[in-house]
Amino acid sequence: MMKPIAAWLLRLAALAVVVAIAVGSFSGGTVRSPNAMATTGKADGGKIQDAAVEEGKGGAKSGAGITFAAVGDTMLGNSPELPSDPGSYLDPVKGQLQGDVVFGNLEGTLTDVSDSPKCGGAPSGDCYAFRTPPSYAHDLAAAGFTVMNDANNHSYDFGQEGLEQTIAALHKAGIAQDGLPGEITVVKSGGEKVAFLGFAPYATTASLLDLPAARALIRKARRRAQIVVVAIHAGAEGTGAQHLTGGEEEYLGEDRGDPEAFAKMAVRAGADLVLGSGPHVLRAMEIYRGRLIAYSLGNFSGFHNFATEGVLGASAVLHVTLDPDGAFRSGRIASVRLIEAGRPVPDPSGEGARIIAQLSREDLGGAAVKVGGSGRILGTVGGG
Repeated sequence: MMKPIAAWLLRLAALAVVVAIAVGSFSGGTVRSPNAMATTGKADGGKIQDAAVEEGKGGAKSGAGITFAAVGDTMLGNSPELPSDPGSYLDPVKGQLQGDVVFGNLEGTLTDVSDSPKCGGAPSGDCYAFRTPPSYAHDLAAAGFTVMNDANNHSYDFGQEGLEQTIAALHKAGIAQDGLPGEITVVKSGGEKVAFLGFAPYATTASLLDLPAARALIRKARRRAQIVVVAIHAGAEGTGAQHLTGGEEEYLGEDRGDPEAFAKMAVRAGADLVLGSGPHVLRAMEIYRGRLIAYSLGNFSGFHNFATEGVLGASAVLHVTLDPDGAFRSGRIASVRLIEAGRPVPDPSGEGARIIAQLSREDLGGAAVKVGGSGRILGTVGGG
């Protein structure tokens, strides 16, 4: 459904310029589809890209800390199977998508390209290539999103052209994006510069598997912004992948990285917040060196994109406030349940928060977040 013109004029009037610094770019015709074997990416060479994104809506003033709302895997369908009214699809949870920065993992593309190099002749049901019309970027923006992550196994589902259309659609809607090889995206929000980087185990993204290159890129971001946020698309998938393993994880023979080792390296290199996606289930959270790590925020939204039975449909919106120096100040886990075809709605039972609390205790010991009433994060189990 088209939005009223006046509403979009107001939104465009509020746009602020951000700098999306891409230190590294795709070589002509050499980038492979993410379904191919992962290779390491390098953080050298490249060009500068500029995008426009709306300043955060939380209203925090400089020095007062930065507020974030973050969710996991997000799509609004898969062409031609689309919701009848995409503009209202996220209305039930729109009240939770508020903060200086509202972040999600875009688990697919915004493109009208119809041929996918990813699937080729694969039988139906064995390969998943996700796309929605480019206009759906405006629906994501209207719901509250300000930054979307492209570092995942679906951003290249429709090749280079599909990726470029996706990025253009996001920027046109006022949404910044991260996750390309060597890319650092800096937005000004809440009176501070916030850098975003996304990593996944694919040649078309900043590499999750090349830790030295990732470390160098995070340190570079640290020099350019007061706050650094790192997104990781890491770990195995499915109902059997709720727990951290403490080591390298695989899925369908593909190296999905070591989520714990990467996240802690990222914090040591300068990350202030680590946001995980990929397993399609909620995972543990911990506070490491005063910085919050959320290993997986699960599925957040789909329309026949994701299975939603049991723990696959348990989700959450993570609300976090960071001090101006990036240290964790406070947080809250707002539980969400995916219903029907995958529409997110508030879950008053608090299931998502309980799952995260339990997994955190079981997997992380004293560093695990302690979750109290209403999903509030009350430090760590060990008293930190």
